[in-house]
Amino acid sequence: MSAAPRFEAAALVTATAGIFAAAGVEADKARVMAEVLVESDLMGHVTHGLGLMPKYMEEIAAGNMRLSGDPEVLSDHGAALTWDGRALPGGWLTVKALDLAAERAKQYGTCSVAIARSQHIGCLAVYPARAAERGLVCLLFSSAPGTASVAPFGAKQGVYSPNPFAAGYPTDGTPVVTDISASITTNNMSLRLAGRGERFPEKWLLDAEGNPTDDPNAIKQGGTILPAGGLDHGQKGYGWALVTEALTQGLSGYGRIDKPSGMMASVFLQVIDPAAFSGLDAFTRQTGHTAAACRAAAPRPGMPPVRLPGQKGLKLREAALAQGVELAPGILEALRPIAAQYSVELPAPLAA
Repeated sequence: MSAAPRFEAAALVTATAGIFAAAGVEADKARVMAEVLVESDLMGHVTHGLGLMPKYMEEIAAGNMRLSGDPEVLSDHGAALTWDGRALPGGWLTVKALDLAAERAKQYGTCSVAIARSQHIGCLAVYPARAAERGLVCLLFSSAPGTASVAPFGAKQGVYSPNPFAAGYPTDGTPVVTDISASITTNNMSLRLAGRGERFPEKWLLDAEGNPTDDPNAIKQGGTILPAGGLDHGQKGYGWALVTEALTQGLSGYGRIDKPSGMMASVFLQVIDPAAFSGLDAFTRQTGHTAAACRAAAPRPGMPPVRLPGQKGLKLREAALAQGVELAPGILEALRPIAAQYSVELPAPLAA
C-alpha cells in the first residue's frame, strides 16, 4: 500500500456535504453533489472529483449556482423531456434525470432528458456506471457552451468545449463504462499539468499561432486543444464534437448563441432498458461474449493484457471502498481552507 494517507469514502462524503450545506446548498442537493465528487475520486478521475471543490465554491460565491429549488419542465412527452436546469447543481440535476429516465425506460423502453442551463456535472462516468448496475444502458453527453477551447479540425481558433461523452451497460460480468472527450485532452488536465510544471507526452495543443505544442500553458496564452485524433485524424473528434453540441445544446435549446458564462453546461442523457428489446439475458449474452473476446485478445509485444473501458476505474473503486480513498496531491491542501471557512471538520486519515 502507498504511504499516502487514505480516507474513508463515507466520511469524505459527509464532510463535503457539510461544506456545501454550510454554503447554503439544500441538504439533499449537498449530499448528492458530495457523492458524485467522491465517486469520481473512487474511480480515479481525480481532475473531476474533490479537486473541483474550489471551483464550485467560487461559483456559489459568485451567485452562479442556484442553491435550492427544482428544474423547470419545458416539455414532457413521456419518453422525452426537456428541463431548464435554472443553474442548479449539475451533479444533482443529472442524478435526478437519470433516476427519472430509468423509471420511465421501464415503461417506454427508453427515455431521454435534455437539460438546459445546468451547472457543471462533474465526472460523466459516475452516472452510466450507476445505470449499468441496474441492468440499464445509459448514454450521456455534456457541453460547456460558455467555453471555446477546442479548435475544429484544420483551424487554430477555439470554437467549442471538450464535449465529453460517457456510456455504460451491463455484461454477464463487469459492466463496460467509457468516459471520453471529443478533444485529445481537457481544460482541467491542461491546468493541472501547468500547475505542476509538467508537459503533455505529445503535442496535443496548438499555441496562439497555431503551432503544435506539448506545453499546457498554451491554453492560458490564447492556444487551443486539438480534437480527438489530433493532427492526423482530428476530423473524427471534430465530427463527434458537433454531434454532442447538437444533442446537448440543440435539443435543450440553450447553447453558444445565448452567450452563457461561468461553469454552465448543456446535457443530454438517454437510458435504454434492454428488457424492452431482446431482453436483459440476451443483451448480456452478447455484450459478455464481446467483452470476453476483447480481454482474451492477444496483446501487442510488451503490453499488458487487454482490459475493458471502465475496468480500471471500477477496480480502483472497489479497492478504495475497502482500503480508503487516496486523494491526489494538492486536493486535501485545497480542501482545508474551504472546510475551515465553513467550520466543517475534515475526516482524519485511516490508520495505516
